[in-house]
Amino acid sequence: MRSPTMSRSSDMKNIVVIGGGIIGCTTAFYLASHPRFAASSTKITLIEASKAGVAQGASGKAGGLVAKWAYPKELVNVSFAEHVRLASEHDGEKHWGWRMVHCGSWEGRGEAAEDSGTGAGAGGRRKSLEKTLGLESESDASKDAHARSGLPNDLNWVKRSLTESYSPMAPFGATAQVQPYLFTTSMMELAKDKGVEYVSGEVTSINVDNSKGSSPQVTGVTYTPSNSNPGAEPQTLLATHVILAGGAWSPKLVPSLPIAGTRAHSITIVPKEGTTIAPYVLFTEISLPSGVASSGPRNVSPEIYARPTNEVYCCGPGDDSPVPETVDDVAVDEDACESIREHVASISPELREGRVDRRQACFLPVVSSGGGPIVGAADSVARGLIVATGHTCWGICNAPGTAKAVSELVMDGKIKCANLDKLKPSRFL
Repeated sequence: MRSPTMSRSSDMKNIVVIGGGIIGCTTAFYLASHPRFAASSTKITLIEASKAGVAQGASGKAGGLVAKWAYPKELVNVSFAEHVRLASEHDGEKHWGWRMVHCGSWEGRGEAAEDSGTGAGAGGRRKSLEKTLGLESESDASKDAHARSGLPNDLNWVKRSLTESYSPMAPFGATAQVQPYLFTTSMMELAKDKGVEYVSGEVTSINVDNSKGSSPQVTGVTYTPSNSNPGAEPQTLLATHVILAGGAWSPKLVPSLPIAGTRAHSITIVPKEGTTIAPYVLFTEISLPSGVASSGPRNVSPEIYARPTNEVYCCGPGDDSPVPETVDDVAVDEDACESIREHVASISPELREGRVDRRQACFLPVVSSGGGPIVGAADSVARGLIVATGHTCWGICNAPGTAKAVSELVMDGKIKCANLDKLKPSRFL
């Protein structure tokens, strides 16, 4: 165990980032990329609880949408431009599937197939992921015009005869995508290249010094190494700054955080050889016939994302299942995954004939009191504690903006890239 001598001088920082999801990994990279990092004796350590490494939760199982129309605008306005920059500087097209995509709203009918499955799935009350909240509302005239518009000629994987309406949700250039697992792991590797140390272990407490009365100061974290034997002594990492980016698991370390988890299921489909899937992201509204999902709802809204590898990502609604002990304990409801497959297959022969490659679930961190995410210094808990969680379904999209803000806060003493007062922890704690 390393126990560096601590210093409170302005150029010496010992930073511990808790969480190897996209927020933690990107923040570690931005911290190590800050000009003050190379000019100081600052040390950065990222610690992740999953024994399988980084990107095992939502960051590895998300859709990977990056949109100018996402929310909150304070972060989006920074994040989108940073995504473009990162892709340009580090060949994101090659390393994490960066590309611009068409994004549209599709409404129509589904049709039954001979292999109809089990329907709605179990596991908790259905919850909308609310991904389109950032879009401006349409006028009635605009909606009427969209209803008359047809399917784009190059959208070749949705059955035209089932389409009732299609409309672009944003101009081309306002929506992009990444492969989220590759983006997260790439950020971690880039951070390591700059000197960030990675530790595999579960943090059990954030340590503070209460000797200064009403102004406690973080001193480090206590953790259990992933490879330790049962009953082994916990280890300690000393820190001047602790960045809590634990997603839905953040309240385990700071119980006053109003963070809940929404479980979201998804599948990936590999089309038959020779089938090319055009680069569209669809937000669908499907009216199901009686032969599909007989025990579930008659109207469903799966999201379908074509990826540059010709893989197709599909996700359904969330549910309110309880957050498990660790990310490695997340359970997958096979019925929920089968429902998603049925729903998208009902409008696309290409997806119906494809092979389901992955069936997966993750927990999205949601601010239970509304608003969010929560980004900034949590001085009311302890000086030196920074919180970055509650990003809902937009964690991949808003990670660079969050990372830039947090790196400025730690290295410069204040956030300069945007006004994030609405997101600061004091509004939520």
